[in-house]
Amino acid sequence: MPSAISDYALIGNTRTAALVGRDGSIDWLCLPRFDSGACFAALLGGADNGRWQIAPAVGGAAGARRYRDGTLVLETEFETGEGRVRVVDCMPPWPERDDVVRLVEGIEGRVRMRMELVVRFDYGAVVPWVRRYDGGRIAVAGPDALHVHGVVPMRGERFRTVAEFSIDAGASVPFVLSYFPSHREPPLPIDAHAACARTTGWWRAWGAQSEYNGHWADAVHRSLITLKALTYAPTGGMVAAPTTSLPETPGGARNWDYRYCWMRDATFTLYALLIAGYRDEACAWREWLLRVAAGRPGDLQIMYGIGGERRLPETILDWLPGYAGAAPVRIGNAASAQLQLDVCGEVMDALHLARRAGIEPGNHAWDLQRALMDFLESNWERADNGIWEVRGPRRHFTHSKVMAWVAADRAVKAVEQLGLEGPATSWRGLRDRIHAEVCRRGFDTGRGCFVQSYGSTAVDASLLLLPLVGFLPATDARMRATVAAIERELVHEGFVHRYLAAPQVDGLTGEEGAFLPCSFWLVDNYALQGRTREAESLFERLLGTGNDLGLFAEEYDPHCGMMLGNFPQALTHVALINSARNLSRPGGPCEHRGGRKDEA
Repeated sequence: MPSAISDYALIGNTRTAALVGRDGSIDWLCLPRFDSGACFAALLGGADNGRWQIAPAVGGAAGARRYRDGTLVLETEFETGEGRVRVVDCMPPWPERDDVVRLVEGIEGRVRMRMELVVRFDYGAVVPWVRRYDGGRIAVAGPDALHVHGVVPMRGERFRTVAEFSIDAGASVPFVLSYFPSHREPPLPIDAHAACARTTGWWRAWGAQSEYNGHWADAVHRSLITLKALTYAPTGGMVAAPTTSLPETPGGARNWDYRYCWMRDATFTLYALLIAGYRDEACAWREWLLRVAAGRPGDLQIMYGIGGERRLPETILDWLPGYAGAAPVRIGNAASAQLQLDVCGEVMDALHLARRAGIEPGNHAWDLQRALMDFLESNWERADNGIWEVRGPRRHFTHSKVMAWVAADRAVKAVEQLGLEGPATSWRGLRDRIHAEVCRRGFDTGRGCFVQSYGSTAVDASLLLLPLVGFLPATDARMRATVAAIERELVHEGFVHRYLAAPQVDGLTGEEGAFLPCSFWLVDNYALQGRTREAESLFERLLGTGNDLGLFAEEYDPHCGMMLGNFPQALTHVALINSARNLSRPGGPCEHRGGRKDEA
């Protein structure tokens, strides 16, 4: 059986990331970018598909671990009958190269250690040629190459590279794995000790810029570090998660590639960054958004590659059995080709927030927004695939229509409040028409609540966003009834599910776990309704779904206490930050976005 998702830690360099297990094994690593073919894919199919383990050779207990304060430098300690040893892992975030640094430090006694490196490119499909080089080994296959070097002898054994050594208290043994394109010379070796020290200092300097001073500061700061790690520094894009195909239900088929950037996360992400004073990161994300949205409005996608790539063809890797047998394993994401009208609202809202926060995107941004409004005026009445990217038939999803309203509302406010030029009277009329239709067709009078789509009787957790975007006050009787219906039908064992998953709803088989971002949205609704005690209680319960390092997945199974879905999930960490701010004092994101405060 593979390690539990919660057993993994994240290390990264703001271009890519790796997952490190409690057993000292790096089981997932894509170099040189988040969306590259993995060289370690044991997470999705066993050790022979690539991993790098450094652990005691005999009798080592599962490692106790922590991040160095304020950093993404991981320390894992092992205790054996021979003594204690620590493995320090990091990926230095310097821009000119990609390295994984592993430093073994003796604490007590003399401990026998084993290093085992299994390199498999292209998601475990390609066994590289390996040769000796400069006291280490070089692995080459096609365009990719890795150089592993250290101070202890290495040898080949059953298509893997191994080293066995003993370490005394006070001693250290370094290993560095460096990526380079195979047509180039290997990079010069680096000093592992100096690299760990520089990486520690870099993360602490970044964390020291945080201006967040509300409650739950430790959880917020850890989430901010995680978001920084999920940012692709060259472009400013932020991946939803660094992994693919971690299942939404054990052994199930709801397995998707999340190593891309979702447009609908834009406003939530901007709030999270601005709350803590990270304006450079907010500006970089805003600029990524503007670049990828350029072009014909009708071609706007829900997601893009980290560089702004539009074509994300979905492929099944049939040689990988998947995490704990959850198949298929997918790379790419076919949802990128779906029609999802809500993204127009997300783009309009994000750019409106940026202006209100003093991040002026320039005249070209307003030209883009006016083009989006022209498109929306003629297309908002179309059915689409909705926020959850259902692979069933298109429908008139209530949330999609609400986000069309958001687009019109922000366009009107840009003219009335910010002095931009545009047909405010026409947009105001559009805004009113959409609002009236949603209240008429998206509201089931028999049930007395809003529903997932026109003509449906089912509720959907996306309806929790209506007050958060300003469509209706959370205290409106219709919203109170909708929240009550969600509590009855979608809250199970204290956590919120997105909707009642079924083939007739989303075209997929199997169930899924509770969706953690939706659970944070319920926290925000409670806060807006004045249900402070319930909001704080649910927030604390949600904090308990994180692992010992403060990392959160996309979903959670409360029955068995198991993380589900891709990990760590940016939107969950974003929702945590925003909810913490909402609960800390009045005037948080759920009030700002809803138009009840003047500043972001």
